[in-house]
Amino acid sequence: MNSSRDSDEGAGWYSTAPGKWKLDVPPGARPNSWLRPKTLWQSRNDIIAKWIDPVDAARKRWVELAKPTGGDFVVDRGTDAEYSMLVVGDTGEGDDSQYAVVPALRAQTGVDFAVICSDVIYPTGDLGDYHYKFFHPYRELDWPFYAIPGNHDWYDGLRGFMRIFCGLEDDGQRLDFGSGPRAWFARKLWRRNGKVTAEQLDEAKRLRSKPSQTSRQPAPYFAIDKGPVRFVCIDTGIGGLVDDEQRAWLERVSLENDRPKILLTGKPIYVNGRYRPGGVDDIVRNPKANYVLAIGGDTHNYQRYPVRVGDRVIQYVVSGGGGAYLHATHWIPEVDVAGVTEEQFKCYPLRRDSLARFSQIIDSKLLFGLGLAVVKPGQAAAYFERHRGINAQSNRKSDAKLRRSQRLKAQALGRIRFGHLFHRYGSELFDFNDPPMFKHFLRLDIRADGLTMTCVGVTGSADTEGTPSVEDKIEVPYVAWRG
Repeated sequence: MNSSRDSDEGAGWYSTAPGKWKLDVPPGARPNSWLRPKTLWQSRNDIIAKWIDPVDAARKRWVELAKPTGGDFVVDRGTDAEYSMLVVGDTGEGDDSQYAVVPALRAQTGVDFAVICSDVIYPTGDLGDYHYKFFHPYRELDWPFYAIPGNHDWYDGLRGFMRIFCGLEDDGQRLDFGSGPRAWFARKLWRRNGKVTAEQLDEAKRLRSKPSQTSRQPAPYFAIDKGPVRFVCIDTGIGGLVDDEQRAWLERVSLENDRPKILLTGKPIYVNGRYRPGGVDDIVRNPKANYVLAIGGDTHNYQRYPVRVGDRVIQYVVSGGGGAYLHATHWIPEVDVAGVTEEQFKCYPLRRDSLARFSQIIDSKLLFGLGLAVVKPGQAAAYFERHRGINAQSNRKSDAKLRRSQRLKAQALGRIRFGHLFHRYGSELFDFNDPPMFKHFLRLDIRADGLTMTCVGVTGSADTEGTPSVEDKIEVPYVAWRG
């Protein structure tokens, strides 16, 4: 199929039977429910970090340990002028929603490497969770993964992440909370990392042990040079910022040559119609750095903002739909930011599909599945087009008739804040693991003169498992700086 923009069936509504991926979910795998008190308690470090954030000091210690192996943390993958790579954001729940994406990943050919963009492991980044949330689901993918940590990966002090991706152990370091009463409480409440034996870890690693699958990145932030492009991967910790040492590194690797660059970050710079520079966008906008793309995870859907900066356009992208719960798009206000209008903005799922799917979930969880809250996709499209003045981003107008009761229902559901609430809980409360799921990942096809970026949509439905949709596809030219 082409895109969910072309038909209701293309959005995944035609069939809700799961694909063959369902057979690969480990027996007894428990859905990663964000309604479970234990899950919330395990994730408490996100709240504690709002009092005192120990990440900057811990990251600097990890970087000190990494320096003998990494130099300036630039990975050289060769000079091929044409190749493909994947960006998969916010993956590791280890339940159906992660495994549903795997067949579409497996179908990708000619892939040189992939980057997991934020939150490799939920809910706490523990080393013991990598078996069923990284090694097992991706065991048949015949290319290496690099990764940038998200806030959840930092909840164990980044120990699991650094062991798996960088081959480093923490030599017994303790997180530095400083001194005083607040520091004492933070230190006492901070969740410690779980335990795993060497045998368990070796067993997990054997699942991805072929030379074509293995890689070693030097640090939590790093760059990858491959052919004409440099990929710059940064670590924004829990709070979404970089420390002074990392910023100096970012400026250095961004300005030392004029090759086209792509930023990969744990926190998007433009998201939900808002601008969040994160202390790095001034470097991205610097024409000498020659950034053409800036891709961020953390928010679990797809969004694209083509922002004009001087005489060029930088594509700012949100890509966090690689396996975790879905963040709704229907509550995103009409976009008007940095010169980007609603007509230029793209998202997946479409607003109509987001409203329709979450109405089903609310109805099943709160109203016993009686259908009282359900808004059909055509009705949702009609609501956005006729009563919100937003075209719902579909390529065809809805012909659905909207009664007053249906309009009021859509209006009421559309006002529920499905974004980040307490500890990012909004959409999390209505997590679901049945098709259609509206997951996605990005494919970047690199050439000497430019690249093609494709947003590949994944519903998890049996009828679309072999034919994932193309939800957005753009050509990105390289515009060299001329000083």
